[in-house]
Amino acid sequence: MRAEWDSVLEKVLLQQELQNLIVLFELLLTEEERSAVAGRLKVFQTLLQGEMSQRQIAQEYQISIATITRCSNYLKHMSLQQRENVKLLIL
Repeated sequence: MRAEWDSVLEKVLLQQELQNLIVLFELLLTEEERSAVAGRLKVFQTLLQGEMSQRQIAQEYQISIATITRCSNYLKHMSLQQRENVKLLIL
């Protein structure tokens, strides 16, 4: 399965135009899945900024506490260096 995921990532990396990425993601993901990915990114960004509680994030972005908790736990298990790398990627 890893080789298949790598293939997806390669296809994404090959795209040089935003419109092509939009078409690719519309092909690969349902609207609900795209919304979930965008929501998860927002949760990680907000958690890393450290300015809102989990309840505030849930209320502000209409994201479940369970999703926010999973993201928070994932960040807690990262090393400091990994968290800094993630910040550079998504903030």
